[in-house]
Amino acid sequence: MSATVSKQIPNEQAWRFLLAGTSNMCGAFVTNPVDVIKIRMQLENELSSKLGKLGVFKDRYYRGFAHGVAVIYRDEGFRGLYKGLAPSMLRDGFYSGFRLGAYEPMKVLFGATDPAHTPLWKKICAGAISGAIGSSIATPTDLVKVRLQAQRNPKPGETPRYPTMRAAFKEILQKEGIRGLYVGIGPTVKRAAILTATQIPAYDHTKHTILNHELMEEGPKLHIVSSMVAGLATAVTTSPVDVVKTRIMNQHGTGADKTYTSAFDCLFKTIRSEGPLGLYKGFIPNWLRLGPHTIVTFFIFEQLRHCIGMRPI
Repeated sequence: MSATVSKQIPNEQAWRFLLAGTSNMCGAFVTNPVDVIKIRMQLENELSSKLGKLGVFKDRYYRGFAHGVAVIYRDEGFRGLYKGLAPSMLRDGFYSGFRLGAYEPMKVLFGATDPAHTPLWKKICAGAISGAIGSSIATPTDLVKVRLQAQRNPKPGETPRYPTMRAAFKEILQKEGIRGLYVGIGPTVKRAAILTATQIPAYDHTKHTILNHELMEEGPKLHIVSSMVAGLATAVTTSPVDVVKTRIMNQHGTGADKTYTSAFDCLFKTIRSEGPLGLYKGFIPNWLRLGPHTIVTFFIFEQLRHCIGMRPI
């Protein structure tokens, strides 16, 4: 196994946040079309039980991932697949930049001084805390992203709910106030904690397990393999809370008119109306998004670190 030489980088922590934000924004750009399809599928047949527990999967406008791509392209063109790109890039720049950038310093706070032999529980705790803090900061951008991506093209005579990102922020502030920008912060923070506690530790632990057993050397191939494992693990653990987050953020009502009063209310209503499988709506596009996003993010992050002489994760 080849040794990795590391030099002292001036302002290393600032560089870590910058590179983390940049790599995650690249991942967000590449996977935005998948994110749009995931959002649409998660909202489809919401709280509908007219055909029984499996009816919500039978009577659909988007019949699977490939069909979703074709339908959105037919109805909305190529731009439809990139709805919500601006808030998505902002979100990943701040939220993902923080959760990935703060992960290693957070590990050190838990006493992790040897990256090759750090207990998994320390990695999970570091990931959960950095993810929760990052998402609490970036919730407004996540909210606007979800609402823009959920919008289909208006019918003749109708106007879109939000024509632009700026209009969305302005209208939400005017009608709902500052609190309106933080609708869904509970499930958003929970999702971020679960996602980061799974994704980054899974990548970190898989990578160092492979290195410790000398199955592969440090480099792009190892980064891709570790990212693939992390992407699958993350999709499995986060899909239910992701559905809850999407539905709470997308609801139109305020006050007594809200469809869901809390994350648990959304969870119970979804299970009661759609069955447990309702919590895994959009799983395939969620996996197809998290997989490539994870691969692109970690691959670019590791390469950027190498370029400036920073040691690998």
